[in-house]
Amino acid sequence: MPLIEPRTLKGFRDYAPALMIPRERVLQTARAVYRSFGFAPMDTPALEYAEVLLGKGGEESDKLVYRFRDHGDRDVALRFDLTVPFARFAAQYVPQLGTPFKRYAMGPVWRGENTAAGRYREFAQCDFDTIGTTANAADAEVVLVVNALFEALELGDFTIRVNNRLVLNGLLESLGVLDKPVPLLRALDKLLKMGRDKVVEEMQREAGVTAEQAARVLTLAEAEGSNADKLTRVESLCGGNPKAAEGVARLRELLAVAAAGGVPDGRVRLDLSIARGLDYYTGTIYETFLTALPGIGSVCSGGRYDNLAGLYTKQVLPGVGASLGVDRLLTAMEELKHPWLAGLTTTAPVLVLQFPGASLVECVTLATELRRANVGCELYPDGAKLGKQFQYAEKRGHTLAVFAGPEELSAGVVKVKNLAARTEVGVPRGELVATVTAELARAKP
Repeated sequence: MPLIEPRTLKGFRDYAPALMIPRERVLQTARAVYRSFGFAPMDTPALEYAEVLLGKGGEESDKLVYRFRDHGDRDVALRFDLTVPFARFAAQYVPQLGTPFKRYAMGPVWRGENTAAGRYREFAQCDFDTIGTTANAADAEVVLVVNALFEALELGDFTIRVNNRLVLNGLLESLGVLDKPVPLLRALDKLLKMGRDKVVEEMQREAGVTAEQAARVLTLAEAEGSNADKLTRVESLCGGNPKAAEGVARLRELLAVAAAGGVPDGRVRLDLSIARGLDYYTGTIYETFLTALPGIGSVCSGGRYDNLAGLYTKQVLPGVGASLGVDRLLTAMEELKHPWLAGLTTTAPVLVLQFPGASLVECVTLATELRRANVGCELYPDGAKLGKQFQYAEKRGHTLAVFAGPEELSAGVVKVKNLAARTEVGVPRGELVATVTAELARAKP
């Protein structure tokens, strides 16, 4: 029988331990931050009825959905994000859970799109949302959570860009083109990628607006200056439109809350060009950029979606939240040579060696004693030459090696070697845990 070539599909990837270990650390960090703000864990199936997913993110989004008929001849699809399934979940369970309901969810999603740096067809999202309230406090809290998250991820400088669909809709209403928001905002969302002229052309072609109307939209989007200057610009351009006025008021309060919540001055920036491509956003929208890698795009995005759950229930369930793009973030961390990606392939800092001639039972006893003291510990499986065992430890990234020969054991002594410092000490058997704990504390970056 011919061998099958081992390979992966385009847009999909494997995760070796050297990448999976920091990936898990990112998820653990996000989980801790989300929980600190009171978000509770939940999840939904990867596979949904197609009608649950389609038509929620827009035509362009629908084209990317992996859709097929299952063995029961049901029309099904793989989730393309975690927000739409959450809206379905909320329609089913929030009446029992109560509102406001704060959740976080982490898991893979699938989109059949063109691949690029940090962009895959299967990728993980790491979401947090509050549903069941229109209070601006929930919108402002998104900024506080994102700020806490990226500080905890130790990624250096970053900016959280915000806008509000009410501002954009107010402008469109004042121009008399509110009946064409989807193609206009989709085009606007491509401003950074396509440039002004091509965006104007797409607005004219797809939305049927005049060059003057398109230019008015872009005049707002390209407004410069401080956050206060931009809000003043909105008020002057939108002529007192009620929608725009509400959007401005919500943004002003959000910026004030962010400052009160300890977000450094200048980190939250009003960006009137942000529209977000998904159709279901209705209010505040967010995008997060790393200062050192702006070209990689937003690594944490989201917004307010007040009508999404209304597709599944008559109960009014407005929501707001954001999603961390884990795989794009990891790509950025690789480019930045982030210290979390140190090439470790072990999750245990200590390796217990099997000294040739030593008792396996005694080696297992040492490893068990360390684990009971909450020290991660791996046991080398056989009594190979010590040089080979040390090479294994250094290659996998263990911090310490613990070992003892028959003579040391009979004398009640165990050796502890710091693999990076190349130092070695013999300690009394009863002091092993204390010595290892102290060595690990010193070695911790």
